[in-house]
Amino acid sequence: MSARALMIGAARSGSGKTSVTIGLLRALSRRGIAVRGAKSGPDYIDPGFHAAATGRPGVNLDSWAMPPALLDALTGAAAHDSDLVIVESAMGLFDGIRAEPGCTGAASDLARRYGVPVLLVLDVSGQSQTAAAIARGFASHDPQVRIAGVILNQVASPRHETYVREALEDIGIEVVGVIYRNPEMALPERHLGLVQASEHAAIDAFIERLADTMEKSIDLDRVMDLAGPLAPASAGDATAILPPPGQRVAIARDAAFSFVYPHVLAAWHAAGIDILPFSPLADEAPDETADACWLPGGYPELHAAQLAAASRFRDGMRAFATSRPVHGECGGFMVLGRAIEDADGVGHAMLGLLGHETSFAKRKINLGYRQARLRCDCAIGRAGDTVRGHEFHYARVTQAGADEALADIADGAGNPLGPSGARRGTVTGTFFHAIARA
Repeated sequence: MSARALMIGAARSGSGKTSVTIGLLRALSRRGIAVRGAKSGPDYIDPGFHAAATGRPGVNLDSWAMPPALLDALTGAAAHDSDLVIVESAMGLFDGIRAEPGCTGAASDLARRYGVPVLLVLDVSGQSQTAAAIARGFASHDPQVRIAGVILNQVASPRHETYVREALEDIGIEVVGVIYRNPEMALPERHLGLVQASEHAAIDAFIERLADTMEKSIDLDRVMDLAGPLAPASAGDATAILPPPGQRVAIARDAAFSFVYPHVLAAWHAAGIDILPFSPLADEAPDETADACWLPGGYPELHAAQLAAASRFRDGMRAFATSRPVHGECGGFMVLGRAIEDADGVGHAMLGLLGHETSFAKRKINLGYRQARLRCDCAIGRAGDTVRGHEFHYARVTQAGADEALADIADGAGNPLGPSGARRGTVTGTFFHAIARA
């Protein structure tokens, strides 16, 4: 199957990209089009909404964290069984870090590499003709990134629409859709961004309403016409994906533990790895037949009391860790420690498999790309390997404990940030989410 692709971009976060993308994915799926969503950058929440909208797995495509061959492999896999791939930009279309050309993490890297046309979502609240100046800047900023058209969002009235539309048409930029102000389009948020699709009450009804809005507001036939062919230059190579830590891997999966990159699980499934989910919130322990256990990120600070009371989970994890690898990322790392202080300043005992303590009451944002050189063999690689990933959390370590560091980390530009994470026996953990090997 020869897929086509479009990118949904914007000038900034909060312009409506995600709502437009989800609505378009469902509206086109209703037409019988095999459509799939992709997310540029390290965001692990939006792919869940893409999957909910289409019934097809989402995928992250990250030009900084993923080697070019891995990007090609994942893009080719997305195109293989699809008629259309819609790539949702992170932040603004050209927002990335200073790095080698094409490897900045910006969505524009993907548009340029694969020749994907961009539909620009313009939030025109508080402006009219100025929207044309913004669109002109996008159209001329990089000749290799083609702005195929714009979707106007937050339009106040027919008169407002006329002003903006005429200004854009005067400079030759096509208006593909016009979305009037609609508070029901807003996606619920919390401190890390959107509430996950799996947590959204009546998620399907919400997506259906978004699709109804897109069908009324956007020319879907024109959207399909503007899509360009998606054909990576090479078949790519997926070997940079994190190696599985065992043949049978127990993974915590519930409202407290849910941030696993889709491409990692897809690669493990393709390699014949048995994924054994369990729910700590339901007081379940990891499967005794598993070779390794993984505690992903999530929101354990919202469920700290319930986790502290989960005795079967606690005892099962402690028994498991006596002989087999256990790894925790971000929220999982917090739960491996001695205690979590919740937003109200109340402390809750955790697993104690590592010696640190964390607090969400004394919070501070930590955000950015990370490259980690591993000090030992562990669930995410071998000693000396460099793993690329992303850190995004508000919790902070209040007691470091006496465990050895797991890795030496640097930011996306290579600036050293010092030792990070912890290891004790078979147990390891980090605050950063691993995406791929360098």
